[in-house]
Amino acid sequence: MPTVTLGRTGLASGKNAFGALPIQRTAKEEAVRILREAYERGFTYYDSARGYSDSEEKLGAAFHGMRDKILIATKTPSKTAEGFWKDLETSLRMLQTDYIDLYQFHNPAQFPQPDDGSGLYEAMLEAKKQGKIRFIGITNHRLPVAEAAVDSGLYDTLQFPFSYLSDEKDIALVKRCQEKNIGFIAMKALSGGLIQSAAAAYAFMLGYENVLPIWGIQHMREMEEFAAFAETPPALNEELEATIQRDRRELAGNFCRGCGYCQPCPAGIDIPTCARISLLLRRSPAARFLEPDFQRQMARIEECRNCGHCINHCPYGLNTPELLRANYEDYKTFLR
Repeated sequence: MPTVTLGRTGLASGKNAFGALPIQRTAKEEAVRILREAYERGFTYYDSARGYSDSEEKLGAAFHGMRDKILIATKTPSKTAEGFWKDLETSLRMLQTDYIDLYQFHNPAQFPQPDDGSGLYEAMLEAKKQGKIRFIGITNHRLPVAEAAVDSGLYDTLQFPFSYLSDEKDIALVKRCQEKNIGFIAMKALSGGLIQSAAAAYAFMLGYENVLPIWGIQHMREMEEFAAFAETPPALNEELEATIQRDRRELAGNFCRGCGYCQPCPAGIDIPTCARISLLLRRSPAARFLEPDFQRQMARIEECRNCGHCINHCPYGLNTPELLRANYEDYKTFLR
């Protein structure tokens, strides 16, 4: 199985990290079963966050009594030192552990640093001194913030969107992390579900030895697919290369990555789905998107208040209301 070492941390994992955001949508008993089976199939790195509802609790239930056999990464979105300590203690309790291998600031607008007035970085250092965390990381969707955090030297790891749809600037960031011996963890390796070929995605990742991809897993079949790739890695052959090139053509330009930072919408619009519906209709089974309940969801786009909330919170700088309207007009053509 290919392995990845996360830079100066020395933390090593197979080329499969278990993204535990989706298991918040899975019943606890089934989630525990999937997590334990994932361990048996070679997964040792598990990524969660305080904001993923009961994800941490499910990890704690699955791995209680075998803490030394796995690596746990989780995150805090807190903007204050007080909130940081509250999140950390809650995560430790939910995870049923007394330490976290990698504790990360969760997509901050600016990266915390010493003497910035927030006390956040100082809290990280104190938590590390107390043995409650081993290494300090940061996650982000904004390239300038990610670049600055890497150059600061304050962080052991960076978690950032990376897939075969990434551009040269993103690839340069991966290389910069390698040069600086900073671990690189790839989120959105399937671009929020728009990439349909898991084999092509995995084969692409094999070209970057310092990248640890996180695969969001909700169902047993998803875990089994990536476990099989780790056991018998897919080669980047002509067929998979053709898939990558086709997706790059079709998905080039401004498209919603489905990160969800625009939510909640004051008008009740499911932005991550509705803003990608044109792509989803052409890349997934369309029937479920044409049912009456979903038609009513799409109709909410007409109630958009142009309040600016989604624009102000989109880390990719998209004009989301315009994107929603364009997707809705295209959607109507499928109903005729």
